[in-house]
Amino acid sequence: MPINQQDQLNLLKDILSNHQTDCYGSVSECEQLERLVKSLISSPNVDQSAKAVLEEIYNYSQNGINSSQLDNHIEMHQQELSGWVDSINQFS
Repeated sequence: MPINQQDQLNLLKDILSNHQTDCYGSVSECEQLERLVKSLISSPNVDQSAKAVLEEIYNYSQNGINSSQLDNHIEMHQQELSGWVDSINQFS
C-alpha cells in the first residue's frame, strides 16, 4: 500500500533530521530520499517552491549515493539539512 504525501514528507523530514543530528547516514537512506523526492516531485499537489527544495534534496541524495566518504558529505551539508527540514515543515 503506497504511503500518502504527508507520510512521505514526514519520512523525508525524519531521514534529513537524522542526518543532521547524527552526522551519519547510509547509502540506503540516500536511496530512500531519492525515491521519496521522485514521488513527491511527480505529484500535482506539490507547488513550485517545494519542488525547488525537493530538487536540492535529490541532488544531495545523488551525491551521497556516489560519495566514497558519505559521513563527510553529510557533515558538509549541515546547514542545508537544517534549512530543508524547516522548509518541509512549512509546506507539510
